[in-house]
Amino acid sequence: MRIKRVIILYFFTFIFASNLYGKVMPAEFDASRNRLIAYILSHQLSIQHFEHKAVNDDLSRDAFKLYLEQLDPRKHFLLTTDVEQLSTFSTQIDDELLKGNTLLPDAGALILKERIKAVSEIVERLYANGFDFNKEEYLEVDPDKSGYPSNPRELAERWRKLIKMRIINNYLDNLEKAAKEKNDKEAKNKPGEEQQNVVSDSELLKQAIEKTNKDYKSYFARLLKDTRQEYYNRYFEAVAHAFDPHTDFMPPTSKEDFDIHMRGTLEGIGALLREDGGNIKVVRIIPGSAAKRQGQLQAEDIILGVAEGDGEPVDITGMRIREAVSYIRGPKGTEVRLTVQKPDSVKKVIPIVRDVVQIEDAYVKSTVLENKSGNKIGYIRVPSFYRDFAGSRNGNEARNVTNDIRSALTGVKKQKITSVILDLRNNGGGSLSDAVDVSGLFLPGGPVVQVKNSHGIINILEDTDENVFYKGTVIVLVNTFSASASEILAAALQDYDRALVIGAQHTHGKGTVQGLFDLNKNVSFFNLKKISDLGSLKITVQKFYRINGGSTQYKGVSPDIIMPTIYDYLESGEKYLDFSLPWDQVKPLEHHDWQGATLDRDKAKKLAAAWLENNLEVQKVNSDLKLAAVRKEKTTVPVYLEGVKSDRLEFTSTSGKTMEDEQLHDLSGKTGENEDGKLSPKLLQKDPMIQLTLYLLAQLSNK
Repeated sequence: MRIKRVIILYFFTFIFASNLYGKVMPAEFDASRNRLIAYILSHQLSIQHFEHKAVNDDLSRDAFKLYLEQLDPRKHFLLTTDVEQLSTFSTQIDDELLKGNTLLPDAGALILKERIKAVSEIVERLYANGFDFNKEEYLEVDPDKSGYPSNPRELAERWRKLIKMRIINNYLDNLEKAAKEKNDKEAKNKPGEEQQNVVSDSELLKQAIEKTNKDYKSYFARLLKDTRQEYYNRYFEAVAHAFDPHTDFMPPTSKEDFDIHMRGTLEGIGALLREDGGNIKVVRIIPGSAAKRQGQLQAEDIILGVAEGDGEPVDITGMRIREAVSYIRGPKGTEVRLTVQKPDSVKKVIPIVRDVVQIEDAYVKSTVLENKSGNKIGYIRVPSFYRDFAGSRNGNEARNVTNDIRSALTGVKKQKITSVILDLRNNGGGSLSDAVDVSGLFLPGGPVVQVKNSHGIINILEDTDENVFYKGTVIVLVNTFSASASEILAAALQDYDRALVIGAQHTHGKGTVQGLFDLNKNVSFFNLKKISDLGSLKITVQKFYRINGGSTQYKGVSPDIIMPTIYDYLESGEKYLDFSLPWDQVKPLEHHDWQGATLDRDKAKKLAAAWLENNLEVQKVNSDLKLAAVRKEKTTVPVYLEGVKSDRLEFTSTSGKTMEDEQLHDLSGKTGENEDGKLSPKLLQKDPMIQLTLYLLAQLSNK
């Protein structure tokens, strides 16, 4: 796994920070400022973090691993001798921090920049020598398998294949684009056209060579522009991430970035992104955003290029996330075209018209479905656990997810429903208090979740209202992207035997809370004016536990009925992140299982097993999963024209159609909604997971 650096667009559950307005932005580089940051990190991280990890050689080794991976994530520059040289620092980071005397960032920057310059010269010689695009050869693209080149000759050979592969792919892209333009114009055959095609193909290859050369020159120039302070910031980030993936050093940002962070809105596409192994990867699509409405961009997609409308795309491979986001952002109403690589390696150009988040699309939606027994089923989609905290502080009636779900339940109950489906798929969480309050709509009072702080003190959050707003049977739908507050709600209803949970193999597994700490508070008043803004620390300070004692951290929630999805082969979730906090348990809480209407869990499992075995779409997903698993292990790719062509045809004929045209609901941004954004019962019932749910509700009687 690589360092996961996330641009946060949502609020934290708890914030312990003062506004940064009025702070002086840091100069290009201030050695004394960085010494102070290092010293504060060495003390505050250990003191404030949930696990109180000691700043010692073990932590130093973990931080060094992360530092090295972000320095050259794809192993395209450093030699084994460079790594050996830097490894002398692997047990020294703790000492550097405690003394406030950091040497590794400068050492790493010096070595990397020299290698970048050397590779730039190598590439120039490669272009001068030319390429044999028909020579059959292969390249290992998994950096964990390829390792670092042992000498300059191996480095040059790796780059020769990288450039050759990029040229071939650009050439084939050009061919596809030219063919599409030809079809669009409905061009007719003319005398001499075959000869013209030969010339055209040659010209397209020339264009591919020139574009690849231009892209790499831009790439090298971009890397060489990284400042000394940026290298230090990444070093501090590696130290923070060694505590856990959600603990982060946050350097001072521009006022624009600060406003975006505090407002949670942005005139752009509406996607949560992170750096992952030198790529820009989509973490989550924001409800109500332009990307959500467009529907094709999904979590786990890698963004390769960004273009303004019909303009030439900018290659953002290897670009730092802050710079990449600057290309993706833009004014409302303008179109951005993203070249993305899907998890099964299919490439696709996705046009998105930038917009602000449409608030109504981010709220709870509901409708009524009907199963084959003629029973009416209330369906409620919960995109996030939102709450207008600003509205609350101003004394207004703050809109929140609890009131909206209560209102939705009121609406569907009027139609004499027999059951409710709560759809929490792709719900990344939000307000902890609302997770408890929503649980209370279905429970007659009692504990909902345990919250343990860094001092070992456990706070039990309870449903204090003995009234049950909805007493009928409940089914909860989840997937790998259901996280945090979603997991708390699903776990509580499952532990009380109040609801049947259906979903992917596991939910995300984020069972922690982060606090934001202003580093400037550690500076004395007399020194405050002498030091520019130090930035902040986002630190994991609490952990969630179910009423049965088990944590939602790492493992997530295991559904009662597991339904295969096309993302099952991916390593997605908390347990796949470096240094994520482990699963553990505390003392279970006394509680009384739900005695009202519920579903026979054992019978439901048997019925579901038979349904899943016989469902044609599920069979197809299982078949695709097997193919995807094989492709995942195939990390050695062809680097010759016919081989690349063959691979592209294979992806198009198999996974390409599955991923886009026949995907399950939890990966589709628009499934179930009409063009006006309202839920459509007819469209919803095309969703296999809802089909299974309606089948079970038709077959099962209440206990």
